[in-house]
Amino acid sequence: MVKPRTGRFGIFYAPGINFSFSISIRGLDAVKQTASESAVKRKGEMKMSTETKVKTAVRSRERIGVRSLVNIGMLSAIAVILMLFDIPLPFAPSFYQIDFSEVPVFVGCFAMGPAAGAMIEAVKILLNLVLTGTSTAGVGELANFLIGCALCVPAGIIYRRNRTRKNALIGMITGTLLMTAVGCVLNAYVLLPAYSKAFGMPMDALIQMGTAVNSHITSLTTFVLFAVAPFNLIKGVVVSLVVFVIYKKISPVFRMH
Repeated sequence: MVKPRTGRFGIFYAPGINFSFSISIRGLDAVKQTASESAVKRKGEMKMSTETKVKTAVRSRERIGVRSLVNIGMLSAIAVILMLFDIPLPFAPSFYQIDFSEVPVFVGCFAMGPAAGAMIEAVKILLNLVLTGTSTAGVGELANFLIGCALCVPAGIIYRRNRTRKNALIGMITGTLLMTAVGCVLNAYVLLPAYSKAFGMPMDALIQMGTAVNSHITSLTTFVLFAVAPFNLIKGVVVSLVVFVIYKKISPVFRMH
């Protein structure tokens, strides 16, 4: 047993106790230093992890952006090709013919959103304008763009909220009805007057073309009711049915992730 001794200033101490106390102090300092180094290391790792995540997100967005542009270009090209194949209807004049160019636009709206669908519609109209030209100084092309968007964009907005078959069907019905309404207004006040002026034909001559295939068409109002409205309704229903059948089968091609 080591007896404590009195040192200077009357302080008692024992060599063993002083030695142990010194070791404890040094050990505590070492623990503090290690903890500090570990904290710094963790901060550095967290910073590097955050930077890595940011870089990965940026690269992912860039890939998605490029892929979206490729898909928009591809669908626009398909739409232009489908515009070349027209189906005449027995109850409307020969210049009202159904085509399936809205199918790729619909697919783009469902897969990438309504904005992408509007872009596909615009590119389709512009490419067709370059390939075939215009006889209405672009008025007819603008009206066709608005009618096409009236069908596809509302359907894309509704479907985007909840991607289910029920929402897709609701969107298609909404788009078809809206396209019919917009088509009637634009035909009555934009398209038919533009075509009349472009071909040097009075409006009565266009109405008589409708009368030749449907005796109920006797005026501009009846032309819109018995030719334009049924035409847009049938087109909306046919296009919607095609998209409803094929979309789920081809949608994996357009997935962004």
